Amino acid sequence: MSDESRPSPADTAVEMPADAAADTRVNIRTAAVIPAAGRGVRLGPGAPKALRALGGTPMLIHAVRAMAASRRVSLVVVVAPPDGAAEVKSLLDAHALPEWTDFLVVPGGESRQESVRLGLDALPDEYDIVLVHDAARPLVPVDTVDTVIETVREGAPAVVPALPLADTVKQVEPATVPGEPEPVVATPERARLRAVQTPQGFDRGTLVRAHGTVTENVTDDASMVEQLGLTVVVVPGHEEAFKVTRPLDLVLAEAVLARRRLNDGF
Repeated sequence: MSDESRPSPADTAVEMPADAAADTRVNIRTAAVIPAAGRGVRLGPGAPKALRALGGTPMLIHAVRAMAASRRVSLVVVVAPPDGAAEVKSLLDAHALPEWTDFLVVPGGESRQESVRLGLDALPDEYDIVLVHDAARPLVPVDTVDTVIETVREGAPAVVPALPLADTVKQVEPATVPGEPEPVVATPERARLRAVQTPQGFDRGTLVRAHGTVTENVTDDASMVEQLGLTVVVVPGHEEAFKVTRPLDLVLAEAVLARRRLNDGF
């Protein structure tokens, strides 16, 4: 699959829904960056996490399709392991992907943060909104993707989908030896806490500025924007947008996918 072989978003505009076509009319274009360079050791030995099979298809392909399912996303940039870009490119070539979206594979870095920055660097100038999505969240519904994009279009510099917490959370003093008891320091008010998911959406200029300013390692891109003193807003997430991190998560993801295929023809 070469970039030349894929129709441009303009070529397929007649097929887009009215609201997606409006993106083109006002020259607001959206790209998604999927960092997929990690090894995912908590899933156990084997292929990198993003390449683990889910329903017979690599999780990365599910994640790419989830972004491309929104016709507002006209480019998906996959950030591959530094020595695995050719393999990931072949993987994308081997699977049916939406024709209205272009795809690009670039080598990643040593950290997630560096990989996202390299994905940003690869974006053409015409993209104004950037989604950053975990390859390990293969089942995010398209409605969640569209809500994030729309909220950025309405003026939010950074948007994250999130869910309320079901469990009480304790802040602890970490043990110096793994497995040792940890004293509780505080119990945050659960009603004010949210479990953050992806895709996280950004005004491109804001995200580029964040990656050029924040140097310490962070767990998500929205926290970098927070360090700029800008407001990050939360929109409703979805219970099926969970992250596949441990073997039990993979079992749950298989069950969700089987239910979708049975009930929705997914």
